[in-house]
Amino acid sequence: MNAPAASILVVDDEPDLRTLYELTLLREGYRVETASNVQEAREQLKAQRFDAVITDMRLPDGFGMELLQDLRDQQRRERCVVMTAYGSAENAVEALRAGAFDYLTKPVDLKQFRSVVASAIQGTGGVPPPRAARSNGSSRSAHAAATSEFGSANAALDRLVGKSDAIRNVKQRLAKVSRGMAPVLIHGESGTGKELVAQALHASSQRADGPLVAVNCGAIPENLLEAEFFGARKGSYTGASQDRDGYFQAARGGTLFLDEIGDLPLAMQSKLLRAIQERSVRPLGSTQEETVDVRIVSATHRDLAADVQAGRFRQDLYYRLNVIEIVIPPLRERREDLPALCAALLTRIANESGMP
Repeated sequence: MNAPAASILVVDDEPDLRTLYELTLLREGYRVETASNVQEAREQLKAQRFDAVITDMRLPDGFGMELLQDLRDQQRRERCVVMTAYGSAENAVEALRAGAFDYLTKPVDLKQFRSVVASAIQGTGGVPPPRAARSNGSSRSAHAAATSEFGSANAALDRLVGKSDAIRNVKQRLAKVSRGMAPVLIHGESGTGKELVAQALHASSQRADGPLVAVNCGAIPENLLEAEFFGARKGSYTGASQDRDGYFQAARGGTLFLDEIGDLPLAMQSKLLRAIQERSVRPLGSTQEETVDVRIVSATHRDLAADVQAGRFRQDLYYRLNVIEIVIPPLRERREDLPALCAALLTRIANESGMP
């Protein structure tokens, strides 16, 4: 006997929009309940369990954030997607920091709506309908996916060698934030393992089956940045002999890791901000926007807050990237990890060289 499809609670005070979201989800094969305010939503949540809750930020008797807080306080499994008014970046960031799985900007694009819901359902124990499973690009069984993801996540976390309190704190934070879609900023000195942390974050996430695309922002010539990030159409610049995808397209369904984000020129920072906010990019030479589904993880050794004060880094982009921060301690602050690090390095060298 087939398991029932995933169930979703939609909370919005506008009847037309509530009906639109409900019909969209019913067509995808989900089971749907609706509520028009915080009180009705609480009654629904008291009566039954859901796989996901999609709520408007502003409701007649309160805020969607109250429902998010209820779910966290009760340690419930429902993932919460918050809908915010267009351009309300502060609300989106606040929701992500408070534990929302993801956010949607009103007016909601229905294609993006379906994609975010399908992502939220994965990993909650709910069963996505066949159409949602296909649209997400995965045909493997849930058990196989979970087993593979668990194995790769453990392997990635094991590469962060050490048992000091400092490194344990990093691993605990990784495990806590990996499941959502919130942007993560990894901060640490050169050589502390920022890319290893990004790899572990990706491997522990539900996007582990998708690509991890790593970009060194300081290594790309300024005149090629836009084409490298967003792609280009044939003939859009000298040497563009065919259409090519950029980093955003290459990372679809996965994670885009922007290493040394502080080295990005100001002009490119504004274009990156727009791509993150709109979740779409326009390749060079194209008149069409392309929707992109990526999680942004960035890293820096610089003090970006100081760069913002000095006018070298856009404050609004910093605000978007630094939703969740993971600070990697330098080795001098975790010297008790030296024996384990030495053993791991010697083992790797022995394996690579074929020597004992």
